Amino acid sequence: MTKAMRIPFALMLATAATSVALASSLGTVQPGPQRAAAPGARPVAAPAVGAKHLYWGDTHLHTSQSFDVYLFGTPTSTAETAYRFARGEKVTSPTTGKGWQLSRPLDFLVVADHAELVGSVNKVYDGEEGYANTDTGKALLAQPGIPGADQLLHAYHYLVNVGTGKTGPGYVTPKQAYIDLHGGTKRQSSWHSYIDTAERYNEPGKFTTLIGWEWTSMPGGGNLHRVIFTPDGADKAKKFMPFSQLESERPEKLWDWLEATSKATGAEFVAIPHNSNLSWGRMFTATDSDGKPITAEYAQKRMRWEPVVETTQIKGDSETHPALSPTDEFADYERYSFVMVPTGPIAKPDEADYVRAALRRGLEVEARTGVNPFKFGLIGSTDAHTGMSAIEENRFAGKGQHDATPEQRKEPTGLGSARGWDMGAAGLVAVWAPSNDRRSIYDAFKRKEVYASTGPRMAVRMFAGWNFTRRDLEAPRYPQSGYDRGVPMGGDLIGRGRTPSFMVEAMKDPDGGNLDRIQIVKGWVDASGKAHEKVFDVVWSDGRKRGRDGKLAPVGNTVDLKTGAYTNTIGAVFLRTLWRDPDYRPGQKAFYYARVLQIPTPRYSLYDAIQLGIDPKSTGKPLTIQERAYTSPIWVAPK
Repeated sequence: MTKAMRIPFALMLATAATSVALASSLGTVQPGPQRAAAPGARPVAAPAVGAKHLYWGDTHLHTSQSFDVYLFGTPTSTAETAYRFARGEKVTSPTTGKGWQLSRPLDFLVVADHAELVGSVNKVYDGEEGYANTDTGKALLAQPGIPGADQLLHAYHYLVNVGTGKTGPGYVTPKQAYIDLHGGTKRQSSWHSYIDTAERYNEPGKFTTLIGWEWTSMPGGGNLHRVIFTPDGADKAKKFMPFSQLESERPEKLWDWLEATSKATGAEFVAIPHNSNLSWGRMFTATDSDGKPITAEYAQKRMRWEPVVETTQIKGDSETHPALSPTDEFADYERYSFVMVPTGPIAKPDEADYVRAALRRGLEVEARTGVNPFKFGLIGSTDAHTGMSAIEENRFAGKGQHDATPEQRKEPTGLGSARGWDMGAAGLVAVWAPSNDRRSIYDAFKRKEVYASTGPRMAVRMFAGWNFTRRDLEAPRYPQSGYDRGVPMGGDLIGRGRTPSFMVEAMKDPDGGNLDRIQIVKGWVDASGKAHEKVFDVVWSDGRKRGRDGKLAPVGNTVDLKTGAYTNTIGAVFLRTLWRDPDYRPGQKAFYYARVLQIPTPRYSLYDAIQLGIDPKSTGKPLTIQERAYTSPIWVAPK
């Protein structure tokens, strides 16, 4: 629609997500050691416009309380390390033993250890009475291999096989393992210890810890995992034990538990589906767990507890897939299809695996039942199993113990047939909230005023309204005009106007690449109830013109493949526009979300290849990537 708007530098600063000077925006960016952050230093929050600040966090981080982290050989990964690292302190990496530090602290963190056997395996190897002397404990300690990582890896595969019901000499039954290491009060001391640690590190206004866990359901090998967190503290969290797939692998049972526990304790919850790209066609189906068509009741219950989905993380990007969005030139991003079962199959793309297809399907179900079961916001997080939210491309710490260093990443990770370089360095979640505390962050998730980033801390806003004008984009009206005359990301634009209009803006990460463009992704249903999608370029950098095919020329690529350096001599620091949907038909139900693309920058595998002195093409991965942010959608709902 337009090229990048030219705006005064002072206005850029007034609307930026941080007040960091942008003098580096035209310089050369070099890989290498990260800047040291002073202990306790905090990033500068966004100006309090619209009574909202921008906060960055990770809602999906594992420590050695997760049985897989411990058994993959990372026993020193603790919640204390996770919180200290996230708030900007230098820590000793639990995977490499070397010092590690974020270039900039995070604002909030959820340590989301697997609820299954949480903390119990640690107690087996610590020789604790009631764990090590059980049948399951003895079987784990008897696994072959040299003491240490090899033995732990054998124990991991032993427990996985117990979970699949394998029997034979030396195997306990799943029921016995449940009794020995999970049921009753077996997990209570570990759960309470974790809660106490979270309370100790929670500093409202500075750094927020949210108490949570992961429900790790994998029926038939399909990933139906959810991360659950609560805005409440120890007084309520200690009244329940985290629900796990050992209690049930059905999402409907999880929602029932959340309902019952909320009524019994007063606790509130958010559940976040993740890694839908590995769900094997199960996450966003048009049926329930029994294969029956989704009903209005099912849709209402799902949306009560699952207001957002994790769209990008280390095990791949779940926004869309080239096979599902063939006209989207940027659909092929960080694909990861290695299903997490021992035989290591490759998942074929299915509409039930990807977020954009689910958003379309939600409109179709709504046309049939009156309720949309997939009306969710979009976030990113890491799913790191290292105890460190370390996803910066030039200092990526890997998924876990077996891909923590460049030397290891050319080898299989133990997750199917995947190598370390198949992982992606992603992601983070951004929230617009009035303050950095548990309640404010939780409320932002519930109203879906959140967005996903593959890593860079781009500041992004999006509003929809029926009657926005160019004046609404101007200071001092903006962005309050977006709240007063429309709805922000995650909202519903209700009414019957002629054409919805959108105000969207993005500011580059002060420490990252410039911006290529902002796109708006639209999905809608036609008169027959069938859903469609279209991607619009709405504002872009460098004064480029559309070609005869309607597409923009690529922004260019300044990455030096020999050094990993790049320059911000292309792209834009800031993009903003007012866009109206030229294809809208009055009365049409639709969703819209913004996708912000950076200029090409080095993928971590390029940095690895340079460090190892090998041909970067031997990694089998792209040498450069265009990192991105996805806003939560806005739904147009005509009366």
